[in-house]
Amino acid sequence: MKGVANYHHHPYTFIFIIFVFILVPSSSVSANTFSATESLTISNNKTIVSRNGTFELGFFTPGSTSRWYLGIWYKKISTRTYVWVANRDNPLTHPNATLKISDNNLVIYDHSDTPIWSTNLTVETSRSSLVAELLANGNFVLRHDPPEEEFLWQSFDFPTDTLLPEMKLGWDKKTGFNRVLRSWRSQEDPSSGDFSTKLETRGFPEYYVFNKESIVYRSGPWIGNRFSCVPEMKPVEYMVYTFIASNEEVTYAYKMIKPDVYSTLSLSSTGTIQRRTWIEASQSWKQLWYQPKDICDNYKQCGSYGYCDSNTLPNCNGIRGFEEGNEKEEEWALRDDSAGYVRKTRLSCDGTDGFVMLKRMKLPDTSATVVDRGIGLKECEAKCLRDCNCTAYANTDVRDGGSGCVIWNGGLWDIRSYANGGQDLYVKLASADIDVKITSHGGIIGSSIGVTILLLISIIIFGYWKRKQKSVITIQTPTVDQVRSEDLLINQVVLTSKRYISSENKTEDLELPLMEFETLSMATNRFSDANMLGQGGFGIVYKGTLPDGKEIAVKRLSKMSLQGTDEFKNEVRLIARLQHVNLVRLLGCCVDKGEKMLIYEYLENLSLDSHLFDKIRRSTLNWQKRFEITNGIARGLLYLHQDSRFRIIHRDLKASNVLLDKNMTPKISDFGMARIFGQDETEANTRKVVGTYGYMAPEYAMDGIFSMKSDVFSFGVLLLEIISGKRSKGFYNSNRDLNLLGFVWRYWKEGKGIEIVDQIIMDSSSSALQTHEIMRCIQIGLLCVQERAEDRPVMSSVMVMLGSETTAIPQPKRPGYCVGRNLNEAESSSSTQRDDELTVNQITLSVIHAR
Repeated sequence: MKGVANYHHHPYTFIFIIFVFILVPSSSVSANTFSATESLTISNNKTIVSRNGTFELGFFTPGSTSRWYLGIWYKKISTRTYVWVANRDNPLTHPNATLKISDNNLVIYDHSDTPIWSTNLTVETSRSSLVAELLANGNFVLRHDPPEEEFLWQSFDFPTDTLLPEMKLGWDKKTGFNRVLRSWRSQEDPSSGDFSTKLETRGFPEYYVFNKESIVYRSGPWIGNRFSCVPEMKPVEYMVYTFIASNEEVTYAYKMIKPDVYSTLSLSSTGTIQRRTWIEASQSWKQLWYQPKDICDNYKQCGSYGYCDSNTLPNCNGIRGFEEGNEKEEEWALRDDSAGYVRKTRLSCDGTDGFVMLKRMKLPDTSATVVDRGIGLKECEAKCLRDCNCTAYANTDVRDGGSGCVIWNGGLWDIRSYANGGQDLYVKLASADIDVKITSHGGIIGSSIGVTILLLISIIIFGYWKRKQKSVITIQTPTVDQVRSEDLLINQVVLTSKRYISSENKTEDLELPLMEFETLSMATNRFSDANMLGQGGFGIVYKGTLPDGKEIAVKRLSKMSLQGTDEFKNEVRLIARLQHVNLVRLLGCCVDKGEKMLIYEYLENLSLDSHLFDKIRRSTLNWQKRFEITNGIARGLLYLHQDSRFRIIHRDLKASNVLLDKNMTPKISDFGMARIFGQDETEANTRKVVGTYGYMAPEYAMDGIFSMKSDVFSFGVLLLEIISGKRSKGFYNSNRDLNLLGFVWRYWKEGKGIEIVDQIIMDSSSSALQTHEIMRCIQIGLLCVQERAEDRPVMSSVMVMLGSETTAIPQPKRPGYCVGRNLNEAESSSSTQRDDELTVNQITLSVIHAR
């Protein structure tokens, strides 16, 4: 009551307090506009917010820098995400700057009242006052007040690295604007980076990604519902795409149907185009798709008339009817534009030439094409046959069975094949090079004699197979909903049926040979110690030879291992469906007499660790061989994470789980600890931490959180082992460094990264090019083992960095590292403890600081 009495004694006090609240600037301007009489300054921390509260505009400093920028970010999203920067190449270095409307322009003045950024409008306007407004879609505009039909200036005409909904990318022929994306220099530096996009309007329009002046990737043309080279760009319920190709504009844009869903298209500092959507439940961005994703997305990877296939070695293949040219081997290795394939037989141009149909292909570069949207595929074929310069044709629109015609004249560049997606491409060949003639409708007209012979051969092979096939095992693949539960991975292995239910609820054939115990016992000389190839927590692996002379590897699951049955079911379920050149191939299994065994292809060169850490064998691993092994492992891991039927997290990637065939091609093995993710899942949590000390990511070892990024961490450790020739586990030979990652990080920060490289590599790799490549790989390895999972790249980005000398690589942050309590315990192939025994209490986290 005393306070109330004071107000009565001093009636002007209350009025004064109200007046002060009105005058004192708040930290955020509630309105979405400001006029010529207002301003935004760094010192008072003022911002403006869009009317719907989605976007906010103000000054900011990225990361730990002392540079200030004017930018726009999502206000409703917990993770600060910048979508536009005004003065990206003219940062403010003093926290006393102002944004105001001056001389009919938006202008940023620094602390000395010097303009450092302006909208640079030259049109005089005195009809009404001007106002700046942040619209609900994130567009920052300068307009008349009251509003008129067109804006005087808009930020949507000057994008930085992000394309927002309703923002157009491409050419506006009326205004002359060419709206492009240009990457940030790094995660903490919004200045213009080396990567940019550009829309090529000639021929069949498509987008290119440039690294400075060199093309590194292209999107492919718009084929009615997506860009042809982005098969993952599928329709979603909350977003619609638009592509306009007219006399007035050639642009791409998208619009959100649901107002509370946020999605962006951005160009990263490493040159990756990525589509991301904000997931409210997990408070994180989900990556829907990204390009480029592997080595086959590199521009002109396989030269003229060649196509790239990420599932073959080598990746480059010639189209039927073409053979390798006579260019020098080193030119082909460097993928010089002149390298590639040439015709075996010249075209006759007399009407007798034909076509070979290539299914699921990335269409060739379209900058020199002729487009006729008014005709169909049959007329397109006839048109190509009449034109002697025509080398291929395809539809321009894949919807409703296909329509339109695009014709290539001259060389065919930058083609790849897809397991799913892509488009049919018809390549012209001389009649002598066509085994079967393919009509415009794709029907195959073969000779009756050939069909008869083929049928007889098929009957003979089928009969032989039926005699050898005694029984089959069927795998019941879990649905996406089922795999969300950790326990549902341990599903029933059904031995009586020849069918299985797929994730799409379709019944499909999947037969896996079931072998008898006696057969495997004889093949391994009764599981003789002399045939033993290796041993781990799962049991023992033996070399075996079947009666027909075929060599196999037999994994005999230990009866003492409590994980044995689970590993068996898990590995059969996963590997039986995986087909990739860099994954070990499962040939069969055995469930007999209380035994559980898996039969694999035999790989002559055993495991990577048997070479990498052996004093004699390591001498055969020069840098070129180690780099090829690294790329193969990366391709296999990318397949697991992205291109297989399910997203698969390996959880135990290490040198002993990488096997090498006779050509030293690496193959990832041991999927007993792997987990399947649904397409909507990005991470999972478990109380059962399994894996191997020295390769485990910190968030997995400490909190049981695993994701694709935990596999990326293991890959980074493995890459640094390959480069240094030193084991990650058991690296305690220095008073200064407790582990391999600390050792590499210290030398890297001191500018002496080359000193961590295995001396055998340095003795055999003297060229500056190889040294540069080695240093890039060290940097990539350190990026993969960064302490925070969100800082690590995904495997598609790793593949791009490994496959391109021109791709910019960010600077790594300090690594995280986990070690076991007993630092002197012996190296094992895999943890032999039970899952629930390997707890957080047995693991410590060491953060390595640079010295």
